[in-house]
Amino acid sequence: MAQAYMTEKGNGGSEPEPFGSRFRRRLAELRGDRGIWRRGLVLTGIAVLISLVMIFHAELPNQVGNLGSLTETFLPWLGLAVPFLLGAAVYRRSATALIAILLTAGVWVNLFGGLVTDKSGSGGNLVVATHNVDADNADPRGTAESVAKSGADVLALTELKGSAVPVYEKALAGTYKYHAVEGTVGVWSKFPLSASRPVDIRLGWTRAMRTTVDTPYGPVAAYVAHLPSVRVKLNAGFTANQRDNSADALGAALAGEPLKKVILLGDLNGTMNDRALSEVTSQMRSTQGAAGDGFGFSWPAQFPMARIDQIMVRGISPEASWTLPRTSSDHLPVAARVTVKP
Repeated sequence: MAQAYMTEKGNGGSEPEPFGSRFRRRLAELRGDRGIWRRGLVLTGIAVLISLVMIFHAELPNQVGNLGSLTETFLPWLGLAVPFLLGAAVYRRSATALIAILLTAGVWVNLFGGLVTDKSGSGGNLVVATHNVDADNADPRGTAESVAKSGADVLALTELKGSAVPVYEKALAGTYKYHAVEGTVGVWSKFPLSASRPVDIRLGWTRAMRTTVDTPYGPVAAYVAHLPSVRVKLNAGFTANQRDNSADALGAALAGEPLKKVILLGDLNGTMNDRALSEVTSQMRSTQGAAGDGFGFSWPAQFPMARIDQIMVRGISPEASWTLPRTSSDHLPVAARVTVKP
């Protein structure tokens, strides 16, 4: 005798219910499930909250533990909640939660979907790179040799320890004829450098500099900066006031730069989403955002979670941006290929 979910086959054997029939049966069951819209309200609330945070992150207050900046630093990672919530919604058979979670996924794609794809091009006439080499780097020579293999025409290094500078100078001398060091930051270049000087970012010691790179395509103002570190403390939240003040000072220096072609390289200790860097990001273009392949996370090196090492340009076209192989530092080096028009 034929059953609802199995069909007779041969001498009493049975075969699985056809997919079409099984699908129609499940739809009928769901239509008859009156709780499908009432279940999963907690999941729905979580999904809505995540969507609101992503959409209105700029409205989160910084007055309490710099909550806004902390959220913006790791904002893309909120997308990890989507597959977990989606699985829970299916398990709970909640249509309400499913719709809310799909909307959350749509918000994430709208904000960060463009960063997932490869936007790099084949053009470019100048390769630049930057690396926070870590003051406690146990192998400065190996680090220098590694980043020199990147093919960069201009290389910026930050967190240079005074006693290690001669090691970097010696290791990079064969690749870069010109270099300038100011405090804990430096530039190595295949092209002549001039007008090198420190940049005051309100710290009391030198962690930023400016130099002119005389490229074959015209002079380019190169800024190298290492903004102060931020800390996450249980009793104070995300402490970043010193970083924020230095970012404002760096932004003022960039705004006063007379050359039209400008490159900023270095460890800004903040992402492009962080409002605290707005004095910089409002006037410069991120090579990673414009021409990168993926998010390009650079820190921490062992498991990168944020892009805090930046290459930004003004009056110059970004063509490609990527991270370089790990060195003995706790940061990954980052590089970019750009076009400097004569």
